[in-house]
Amino acid sequence: MKIAKSLKSFIPVLSSILLFANCSVKKAATRYEPEVWRPAVYSQEKNWAALPQQSDPSDEIPQPLLTDYKKDSSVDVFFIHPTTYTGKLQGRWMADLNDEKLNTKTDESSIRYQASVFNEFNVYAPRYQQAHIQSFFTEEKQRGENALKAAYEDVRAAFQYYLENWNKGKPIIIAAHSQGALHAKYLLREFFEGKPLQEKLVAAYIIGLQVEPEFFSQLPICEDSLQTGCYLGWRTFRRNFEPDYDSSFRKSVVVNPLNWKTDSTYAPVQLHKGAILRNFNKVYHRVSDAQVHEDLLWISRPKFPGSRLYKSRNYHIGDINLFYLNIRENLRTRVRAFKEKNSES
Repeated sequence: MKIAKSLKSFIPVLSSILLFANCSVKKAATRYEPEVWRPAVYSQEKNWAALPQQSDPSDEIPQPLLTDYKKDSSVDVFFIHPTTYTGKLQGRWMADLNDEKLNTKTDESSIRYQASVFNEFNVYAPRYQQAHIQSFFTEEKQRGENALKAAYEDVRAAFQYYLENWNKGKPIIIAAHSQGALHAKYLLREFFEGKPLQEKLVAAYIIGLQVEPEFFSQLPICEDSLQTGCYLGWRTFRRNFEPDYDSSFRKSVVVNPLNWKTDSTYAPVQLHKGAILRNFNKVYHRVSDAQVHEDLLWISRPKFPGSRLYKSRNYHIGDINLFYLNIRENLRTRVRAFKEKNSES
């Protein structure tokens, strides 16, 4: 997993306006005490940040959307949250599942503002022993990669438990952001690509991390708003900004979340349905335009009260909630297309 240099460029300047700090970072010491990874037990509901049978922040619905909200329990979403373990390592390369402060941070940021996008369906979101943010760009590469590999083993175990105990043959949406997207890539390749489960895949929203064009050999990219059994993703930056990535990380599939195309067709601001920012119960309409630029999604400076104070040109922390309503609408469209396709077969 050669991801160190690419993720270092993802660390944005934090803003109280764009809600939450998934990827804040402090320079770490050069050496740490080793730790022993033990697999999480997913039969314990405490090891899930979101489950349909429990009340959690993924259930929350922005007030303006309440009137039109309809639950469809015939489809499942498996959501993998991004890095929220960003404080001092203190000898731990991986998060402690019993760290209540960290779990609350995850719930009040990613689960509320990202996983909730998908809550018209059944949302399953495991807690996992996520790798510390330093794992992506530490000079001790082996330790960082070991932490990421172990984190994936948790995600893998959670998905396996979900399949065996809760899915019961329902269609599946995979959704993830940042570190979660890294794990989602491997999950899709292991469980879906070229396997019977691919027939159950509505779509995979793997956002905030590069997805190399050659990563999947049989799983296709979503090339329009109706395609199913496919994957899509993007990394959001200010127009004309080129992140300082190593050339090996400037290769990625990109789908525009305003027009759901993979080409460079410009999507005007009129196509922007709405963003959910710091105030969860307020929808900001026509916040930005969007256009695919090589391996990136370029947008204009988002327009909302106070946006001029936000100087960063890297919108990584808003990859999902900047397009909250567009994603929500697209989910309905793809699920409907999936059901129509399968009813005919």
